[in-house]
Amino acid sequence: MKTAFRKVNRVLVIDVGGTHVKVMPTGQPEELRIPSGSKMTATKMVRDVKRLAKGWQYDCVSIGYPGPVIHGNLVQEPYNLGGGWVGFNFGKAFDRPVKVINDAAMQALGSYQGGRMLFLGLGAGLGSAMIVDGILEPMELAHLPYKNGKTYEDYVGVRGLKRLGKKNWRRHVADVVERLKNALEAEYVVLGGGNAKHIRDLPPDIRMGDNRNAFVGGSRLWERKTKPFGGNEKKAGSQKRR
Repeated sequence: MKTAFRKVNRVLVIDVGGTHVKVMPTGQPEELRIPSGSKMTATKMVRDVKRLAKGWQYDCVSIGYPGPVIHGNLVQEPYNLGGGWVGFNFGKAFDRPVKVINDAAMQALGSYQGGRMLFLGLGAGLGSAMIVDGILEPMELAHLPYKNGKTYEDYVGVRGLKRLGKKNWRRHVADVVERLKNALEAEYVVLGGGNAKHIRDLPPDIRMGDNRNAFVGGSRLWERKTKPFGGNEKKAGSQKRR
């Protein structure tokens, strides 16, 4: 049975990445991009997004963040961006209600079609999240041990793709997907992330995602009829600078 979502007010969705910050408000047909990189601090991201969004109408903001988020709080600075993210008060900066979620979890929420779904993001690393009967649980599977003293991310992330070549990398992706699917008893797996495009010949219970689903997920953060994600989300506007 598919989970129902209801319409809400206009949402500005921000998907923060290592090379681009992608932005889309409710009603916009295409995402807009801002270059990011090692100089992209939290303050600069907000300033650039607000400049881009000048004149847009939005009531709340969703942010997909490339790192762990617990109870709506960022717990680790991003690897490929500038600093100042942990403890940043996004709600005050945008002057709107803000929800922050791990970027893989946001794309997972936008990809969800009911039941027990495992989402795996094949990008620079390995993003992961699971949704069971509408309840979202961000996961950190990337650094679990896999083979030869290396982790899942070492084999199926971008380092593994470069080291192994596409053919062997695909073989390890298939093995990792099957292992995690069985261990977590997922009914189906959705593959997202920039390197998912290299995958071929998917079995019936493995589906290709779409990076644009991150924007669907960002809107769904505000559309849930039930208590969001088992109570694990709260407005980032309540955070204080450290």
